[in-house]
Amino acid sequence: MSSAAEHRGPSDSDAMLDALPNPVLMIGPDGKIVAANIATEAFFEISTQFLKRQSLKELVPFGSPLLALIDQVRSSNSPVNEYKVDLGTPRMGGDRQVDLHVAPLTERPGHIVVMLQERTIADKMDRQLTHRSAARSVIALAAMLAHEIKNPLSGIRGAAQLLEQQASSEDRMLTRLICDEADRIVTLVDRMEVFGDERPVVRGPVNIHSVLDHVKRLAQSGFARNIRFIEDYDPSLPPVLANQDQLIQVFLNLVKNAAEALIDVPDAEIQLTTAFRPGVRLSVPGQKSRVSLPLEFCVKDNGPGVPDDLLPNLFDPFVTTKQTGSGLGLALVAKIVGDHGGIIECESQPRRTTFRVLMPMYSTSAKHADQSSRADSAGKSSPVSQGAK
Repeated sequence: MSSAAEHRGPSDSDAMLDALPNPVLMIGPDGKIVAANIATEAFFEISTQFLKRQSLKELVPFGSPLLALIDQVRSSNSPVNEYKVDLGTPRMGGDRQVDLHVAPLTERPGHIVVMLQERTIADKMDRQLTHRSAARSVIALAAMLAHEIKNPLSGIRGAAQLLEQQASSEDRMLTRLICDEADRIVTLVDRMEVFGDERPVVRGPVNIHSVLDHVKRLAQSGFARNIRFIEDYDPSLPPVLANQDQLIQVFLNLVKNAAEALIDVPDAEIQLTTAFRPGVRLSVPGQKSRVSLPLEFCVKDNGPGVPDDLLPNLFDPFVTTKQTGSGLGLALVAKIVGDHGGIIECESQPRRTTFRVLMPMYSTSAKHADQSSRADSAGKSSPVSQGAK
């Protein structure tokens, strides 16, 4: 009976560990992986049999803090926690941030238990929601400045045109330069005023695959004619609650950016994917309930990637990787997605850049909530409009 209990014990323990959603693995004194649960297989994208033949340092990035933590736990014989550690590798994909919980296994001296708690995509999106609040304040200021800048610019341009009539040929070049630069500033100001547009978006059920097919046809007939497109769609996807014209603008901009990043890539590819992610729910400022964003749309390319120093601020105005770019394209994309109640995130490393858009799906309740929100916005804005008159 005692032996039967002992035999049943490890089996129950294995079943319990396999039921956990977090990767858990045991490291031996030689650094080899002794045991791992099913979640570890999914995290490292390797079977348990192969994992047990590997040393941990062969799986994690060179010089990873995890290796130092294991040495620390082994020497101090006490558990240690570390947060926001990147375990991303080219094989697994970049930016795999995890919280580490490392503890000694007292029953087996020299053995260490490691639990990885992967920081969810929703957690990464929280940073963007925080930045968006600050960005909106800057956008409101920019919209006010845009309105005020146009008046003196028109005066400057008019004065330059008057001077041009009586100027010599050499001075006429300077007056023409003044006019051209004034026109360029006005164009930039016009683009900035788009960010100050706070009118509610009229939304309804939209078939995202029709949008992506339309964008692909536009791209293949112009700027992406020499690029191979790969489509990985979920045909059972429900409609997205959105404005179709604005969605086309979003994905046309993302595909155009991907195409421009692939100019010097011989095997240039752009992959368009759609998927249903029911587990993605976010806490949004100003709303009591968590918002569900189950629809995931991705634009992926195999270009050189986004520089690490630009990645955290990629969706801010005037941030760009192009020498001649204004840095307003992705900022406008982020604004449109945000106005739809969605989130956009970028993950990038060489030959693997992904722009991921998460959005709410269409339902009767979502439609009524959207109409109510637009009615509230209109009611709040009407006194201001009357006051302006």
